[in-house]
Amino acid sequence: MFLKRLQLALIHTAVAMTLLPINSTLNRVMIFDLGISKTLFTALSIFPYLLAPAQVAIGAFSDRHPLFGFRRTPYILAGLICCVVGVAVSPQIATLMSHNFTAGIIVGVLAFGLWGIGYNLSAVSYLSLASELSGERERGKTIATMFTVMVVGLIVTGISLSCLAQTYDPATLSRAFIIVAASALTLGLLGLFRLEPRFERSAPAVKSETYTLKEMTSAITENPVAKIFFVYLLLLLAAILSQDVLLEPFGAQAFGMTLEQTSRIVSIINSFSLIAFLIAGFLDGRVKKKYTAQIGNLGALFGFILIVISGWLANKHLFYVGITLLGFGTGLSTIANLSLMFDLTVPEKVGLYIGAWGFSNGLSRLTGLLMAGVVADLATSLTGDALGGYLVVFSLEALMLFIAAILLYRIDVNAFQKKAHDPHFTEKVAVIAE
Repeated sequence: MFLKRLQLALIHTAVAMTLLPINSTLNRVMIFDLGISKTLFTALSIFPYLLAPAQVAIGAFSDRHPLFGFRRTPYILAGLICCVVGVAVSPQIATLMSHNFTAGIIVGVLAFGLWGIGYNLSAVSYLSLASELSGERERGKTIATMFTVMVVGLIVTGISLSCLAQTYDPATLSRAFIIVAASALTLGLLGLFRLEPRFERSAPAVKSETYTLKEMTSAITENPVAKIFFVYLLLLLAAILSQDVLLEPFGAQAFGMTLEQTSRIVSIINSFSLIAFLIAGFLDGRVKKKYTAQIGNLGALFGFILIVISGWLANKHLFYVGITLLGFGTGLSTIANLSLMFDLTVPEKVGLYIGAWGFSNGLSRLTGLLMAGVVADLATSLTGDALGGYLVVFSLEALMLFIAAILLYRIDVNAFQKKAHDPHFTEKVAVIAE
């Protein structure tokens, strides 16, 4: 099983690798070097997440319609190829926009759309396969392996990008992205090789547990703790994830950092996230999950505060301390909140609540990224200071984390379980869903 876990981790890493050049290098080039609107870039960035609801249909379809004797492999492969082509084409967006804005927009929609289709197609398929191959007892080890290998892969990818594209040049940028795309495809193919057992036609069809948006909404709104946790996740993840597209151009704007230096920011953050993963694993069972999550939340909060202060003081060393804290806090928060998320489910309705928390995750990515671009551009327009736009967004993200930290104290797992198992609650959710 260890080999299969490693193969699943390679697929997970391959898909994640295809996004990293877009959110750690292309964002800096388009926003800082070419002066393209942050709102426009973030609007393109959220496009893949608008397609996220399709994952439910993709999962159900692949359950019932195996291809070439496999339920998951063809869909994973098709998704991976879409992701690889999307990231390989994406540098052309920057080149075209500087010469023909309309053509650049068209290629941008196509590239981000292709990546989005690939991500949604592959992610639901390899996560379903991971669940099927691992079983309930091995699922935790599989998830831990997938995330650990992914973070290591992102660290290596970030360092590689910084070496491949030290300064902005269209040909150099395109070559670097193609190398990352080819590497991701190679890892993905290695992961898929003889991973999934061939489907036997005599085997019973898989029954997928699917729920409608109405059912998920009713389950959240009728349980006070679930409602708080949904808002908590939304604020927390929107704050942490919305900085993805702004940190690199901020580093260039505030400190004159080169493309090589800004491309390494993601490696620094992920390195400290990996350390936090290991510490969170050690603390699991020794310290309450809410305490670990709160330490992570506050670590990320102080990271944002230091990043804002570093911009005011033009202090690059303080900036590095800030992104270190941000990475470490994000790592602790991710593991602890993932564990807490599984506690806020009920055995007979796992799919319903995991779907709800997944919906919160997708919504937070969408709103967080769009908020970052719009607020930064609006603040820049009002103040006439490009740097001020970034600082306003980072300050807002710190405020969101502060509110999330307060909400965490109101999340009571026992109260959630009591309400979720209340027969009147179950009946009410069923009636509302109908």
